[in-house]
Amino acid sequence: MQSDIEIARAAQKRPIAEIGAKLGIPEDALIPYGRDKAKVDRAFIDGLGGRADGKLILVTAINPTPAGEGKTTTTVGLGDALSRIGKRTAICIREASLGPNFGMKGGAAGGGFAQIVPMEEMNLHFTGDFHAITAAHNLLSAMIDNHIYWGNALEIDERRITWRRVMDMNDRALRDIVVGLGGVSNGFARQTGFDITVASEVMAILCLARDLADLQDRLGRIVVAYRRDKTPITCADLKADGAMTVLLKEAMQPNLVQTLEHTPAFVHGGPFANIAHGCNSVMATTTALKLADYVVTEAGFGADLGAEKFFDIKCRKAGLTPAAAVIVATVRAMKMNGGVAKADLGAENVEAVQKGCPNLGRHIANTKGFGVPVVVAINHFATDTEAEIAAVRDYVAGQGAEAIVCRHWAEGGAGAEDLARRVVALAESGAGAFAPLYPDDMTLFDKIDTIARRIYHAGEVIADKAIRDQLRAWEAAGYGHFPICMAKTQYSFSTDPQLRGAPTGHTLPIREVRLSAGAGFIVVICGEIMTMPGLPRTPAAETIGLGPDGAVMGLF
Repeated sequence: MQSDIEIARAAQKRPIAEIGAKLGIPEDALIPYGRDKAKVDRAFIDGLGGRADGKLILVTAINPTPAGEGKTTTTVGLGDALSRIGKRTAICIREASLGPNFGMKGGAAGGGFAQIVPMEEMNLHFTGDFHAITAAHNLLSAMIDNHIYWGNALEIDERRITWRRVMDMNDRALRDIVVGLGGVSNGFARQTGFDITVASEVMAILCLARDLADLQDRLGRIVVAYRRDKTPITCADLKADGAMTVLLKEAMQPNLVQTLEHTPAFVHGGPFANIAHGCNSVMATTTALKLADYVVTEAGFGADLGAEKFFDIKCRKAGLTPAAAVIVATVRAMKMNGGVAKADLGAENVEAVQKGCPNLGRHIANTKGFGVPVVVAINHFATDTEAEIAAVRDYVAGQGAEAIVCRHWAEGGAGAEDLARRVVALAESGAGAFAPLYPDDMTLFDKIDTIARRIYHAGEVIADKAIRDQLRAWEAAGYGHFPICMAKTQYSFSTDPQLRGAPTGHTLPIREVRLSAGAGFIVVICGEIMTMPGLPRTPAAETIGLGPDGAVMGLF
């Protein structure tokens, strides 16, 4: 059996101009990055405004388990299947973060015969977008400290600087640090820290901005610190927004690549869904919708995080209306939710499948609650038995939806054609009545409480007086209409990563809240979730290197 990387390397890629032509993108509107990837020129994108939009399909999933669900693989497989049945299709996914690739996550381009290529470049430096975001973010960090060093004309309170630094690597030692040590020439000493680049507000802004003017406006609104009277200092006050926009000018343009079956794919932006809003860029999605009949996109991790933020943040901000949603599940994950150890997943256990299905049921009900038609994709594994598959199908039917077995990992788009036909039927039925979970004018705490109770089925939300006072202060400052971006473990509906299934009545503890004034949302950090991950005991980086032929080894 071929590995993912062997399959990817054997791919017969077509010239990127040919892939662009499938969507009507002229060759002179593509800015090549090597032979097999390109950025789409913003001037071409600006000229698409009068076209009608295609249909937007969201691929989401159950809570992730060590058994694996294959959400990106299903996104790619569905896109290829829609192309096979005659639909002009584009795929939109996020770029991969270097940190998790060298930690434990592995690649983010799909798998088997449902992959996006070039796989290695996508999982490493790609077109440099993340480096540009990191540089722009840290330029602002440097300008804050420099402003204080040269007299602090804005009267920044050094105790109330909220802007941290970022890097696209897992490094727990940088979570909390002290800068400015070494004497007067090095500035002033203060406590700060690093987040991972995918948690940066600059990343969120790039993924939500409509154009360069909107990008600079949003960057300028970033609140970086406060004065002693608690009035805010913004990026525009520091006059950093122009230079940051210059650094991000090329990164704003969506990246075009292809699947193994040559379906066009936009890969752009990469906020995590457990600590950020978890969606690819608005610019890539809206561009794809003007060029394709069907656009298949995904949101990170389970539907309780990625899909909720896709609906409540991205769709709200960009005016998008999804036509249908696919929830990815596996028999193996159902068994794991039902209490089976990973080592025992190969043995048939219908009872465990049935016991684990409520996690899937909760995601179906939640997604339907947004008024979006739902179909379940059973991502097939060779060890799945007919009885186990039937158990999932029967359960899903009881939830008022259909579960379809998909074999795209082994068969490519041909293995997902049944799913594609069902998606088309749902999208063209007109049955959708999309609406976000909560209105803009609800109070910030009530928005948090609504997500906790209706999506997580929590019994209560715990937030101390300082957090509640901060939320009220932001409302008084004009930020009350912002949506909520929950930062929470992806492994459970609760904040306990070990609590699988569909728990109810649990407590949601809020540890911290952060204002993302440029992105336009409030980040709510719950439980023990970290905005700078650490490496595992045995990081994947230990096995990554170059082979005798110069090819990358160990990354996938």
